[in-house]
Amino acid sequence: MSVASFDSLTVRYGNFVALNQFSCQIPEGCVGLLGPNGAGKTTLIKTILGFIAPTQGRGSVLGSDIATEGDALRQKVGLMPEQDCHIPGMNAVEFVAYAGRLAGMPQAHAIRRAHEVLEYCGLGEARYRNVETYSTGMKQRIKLAQALVHGPKLLLLDEPTNGLDPRGREEMLELVRSVSHGKGVNVLVSSHLLPDIERVCDEVIVVFRGELRAQGKIQDLKRVAGQPVDVELREPSPEFAAALGSRNMSWEPRGLSEFRVMGLNTPEETVHAVYACAAQAGAQVRSLAPAERSLEEAFMEAIHV
Repeated sequence: MSVASFDSLTVRYGNFVALNQFSCQIPEGCVGLLGPNGAGKTTLIKTILGFIAPTQGRGSVLGSDIATEGDALRQKVGLMPEQDCHIPGMNAVEFVAYAGRLAGMPQAHAIRRAHEVLEYCGLGEARYRNVETYSTGMKQRIKLAQALVHGPKLLLLDEPTNGLDPRGREEMLELVRSVSHGKGVNVLVSSHLLPDIERVCDEVIVVFRGELRAQGKIQDLKRVAGQPVDVELREPSPEFAAALGSRNMSWEPRGLSEFRVMGLNTPEETVHAVYACAAQAGAQVRSLAPAERSLEEAFMEAIHV
């Protein structure tokens, strides 16, 4: 199932093409939107919300057309923008409830929900403080609270850890993980910080120069061609390397007692051969796992020109 679908979506700002023939299905769950600054991520979010009309192409979000059903669409979507969106003079309850009212909630319901989401976001004790007195971390949390107040089916997070210290960043990522994996809300996280995406997301969409460059599960994008395995021995063993060579198996050293062994026809064959070589060499295998590249390596390959 997908929460959003785009077909040949093109968005222009004058002569500048921000999105170019962008076709994509955004699946359910927690999805990362990756790309360097200026890649088109924020433009895509604004287009999803119906704030920007595409020059050509079409798209739908949660069954609503982005070009003609913006009002209905925005009642089903929550946005945590990159920039601050606070209203000075309002306390947290007033501000979050106001966001609920803008989404069509009755006042009493909006106030009740404001208390609930502020507690959930860790701002329960500061709910009656004016938002302009909040720290950076608290301001990020209240942006998340106002995006959640109306119970959206899709949550858009634009650089949710922006400006946070390490502890605040960790707490925000835990919140995002809780929302997406514990509350059943579909989440699209836009960020240029790959560790944040890898921490909370299951799949990623890579955008570069307004084009879709890669999409898929993180574990699939990190997979190394040829299905090699990384082997760590309990101690260095030249005999193990010799045993690999005697079976015409290709390998490369990764450390004093670590090897990357190129895959055979099937993963099972590779594992069997590795243990046979270890037995032949009298070596003990400490760990054996499918070889992976980093998400950064996969990302750089996707945007390579």
